[in-house]
Amino acid sequence: MAQTSEASESSAGGVARAKTGITSLDSILNGGIPKGNLVLLTGACGTGKTTLALETLSNAARAGEHGVFLSTTEPVSRILENAATYRFFDKATVGKTIHFVDASSAFESLELESVFTPKNVDEALAWLSKTVKEKKATRLVIDSLTGICYRVGKPELVRDFTFRLGRELGELGCTTIATVETPAGVMAYSTFGVEEAVADGIVLLGNHDARGYLLRTLQVVKMRGTTHSRARYVIDLTSHGVIMVPMLKASMRGE
Repeated sequence: MAQTSEASESSAGGVARAKTGITSLDSILNGGIPKGNLVLLTGACGTGKTTLALETLSNAARAGEHGVFLSTTEPVSRILENAATYRFFDKATVGKTIHFVDASSAFESLELESVFTPKNVDEALAWLSKTVKEKKATRLVIDSLTGICYRVGKPELVRDFTFRLGRELGELGCTTIATVETPAGVMAYSTFGVEEAVADGIVLLGNHDARGYLLRTLQVVKMRGTTHSRARYVIDLTSHGVIMVPMLKASMRGE
């Protein structure tokens, strides 16, 4: 059974929302992410994907929801070490409302190949669903989806895997944020060019050069189940959490 909390509410249109807890982001999403959506948090290295994803999970935990943080590229110890530098993160939630899982260790224990066979894909999806149910998680962060997709391999298989991932977790009432790595300076929404077609949402993080100062930016490109702003915002990753301001205002400040 999916849990309910202050972080999940119904909008005026009757759509159940999974609030990110980032006020400005929830506002441009007309109340938050539609519950059960698979959202790609995509961008180049250093654009703030992991931090933003971790903050949404921490905010949900503060509101009483359980979540899983699945790391595919870094040891959990390193993730926790970095998380401890943010005031929005409460280490008391670790192992209670937020469960950190090392994907490499999990896949190794399942004896999955480094390059997934079709059977391995089924096993990986079954394990993910089982983990979400066991932890009673209504939130999942995959950091990064790219790390898993490289194991899946071919674009057509990646597309099918992403589709099934979103469908199966959505049916469990779990809202998923998956970080996706793209090359710097390249306009792309995913690594293989197919993930964005089947994902429910795309939040694009980028960099903007303002007279030699590199600003982080955020833009909601797509979000099924809700109206939303498609404007670009400048974000600042503070120890207290993400701060967002409209791009126009940020540009005017720099002049």
